[in-house]
Amino acid sequence: MAQINCTQVKEFILVGLTDQEELKMPLFVLFLSIYLFTAAGNLGLILVIRTDSRLHTPMYFFLSNLAFVDFCYASVVTPKMLGNFLYEPNVVSFNSCAAQLGCFLTFMVSECLLLASMAYDPYVTVCSPLLYMASMSRGVCIQLVAVPYSYGFLMALFHTIFTFRLSYCHSNTINHFYCDDMPLLRLTCSDTRSKQRWILACAGVTFISSVLIVFISYMFIISTILRMHSAEGRCKAFSTCSSHMLAVTIFYGTLIFMYLQPSSQHSLDTDKMASVFYTVIIPMLNPLIYSLRNKDVKNALKKVITNRNQALCSQHLKNDLNK
Repeated sequence: MAQINCTQVKEFILVGLTDQEELKMPLFVLFLSIYLFTAAGNLGLILVIRTDSRLHTPMYFFLSNLAFVDFCYASVVTPKMLGNFLYEPNVVSFNSCAAQLGCFLTFMVSECLLLASMAYDPYVTVCSPLLYMASMSRGVCIQLVAVPYSYGFLMALFHTIFTFRLSYCHSNTINHFYCDDMPLLRLTCSDTRSKQRWILACAGVTFISSVLIVFISYMFIISTILRMHSAEGRCKAFSTCSSHMLAVTIFYGTLIFMYLQPSSQHSLDTDKMASVFYTVIIPMLNPLIYSLRNKDVKNALKKVITNRNQALCSQHLKNDLNK
């Protein structure tokens, strides 16, 4: 057999969202604003939960971890995407591309499982309220958060090593705005059938098991709520679950559309639009979903703002007296 002269690619070029020059600056301003809002919303939510002792409960422990994951994986993707609008070509080294893929997969899988773990809190709250303190002990909460992080890291490590052990000796232009598995597999000159089967299997097991956990939890919750005699109690129980249900529906729906379809039906342009939604929009929406629908968070935020304003007024008054 004749040997193929194959020189391994050492860097990649990210195409980005659009090649139309007139759209780049408006899109840059739009996504920069979204990212700043995402960072402020998620970090602000973490700060409020940490500083208000009334929010030191299991539900807000999960919520602060969700906000941390949202901030991290938005930060892995969005800054490089913003660079696509400013630099041409937008070059990323081989190792940097591997690092971005690994970090992105870690936080994406962690969020998927973390949303499933969070379903345990409303389940215990509604179905076993008398056992809440025992069932949601600090040790249990830490385990429910540690498992998603650990599994996400191991899954990301496996897929990243698998992907970047393939040979890239043809084009080095990635038709995407960050380093993701599917666009990278289009560039390799290696056999990708095994890798594609692993993607489908891992995505299927992770997403479907997470959805089943949430679905079964909410079946028990709904069954318990329907047996309640008080209309006020039913409304309160549904209100407890509504934010989580909305976040789960948006996140899982987008990921299932993205990953659980045959590779022959994948359109990279369609995938880019779906990726924008779950890497940029969802991390911005989660703080809004949980904050605007939660009186405790809104009250804690008002308290932080009030205390901050009082501190500034006191400082200005002190400065005026010193003069």
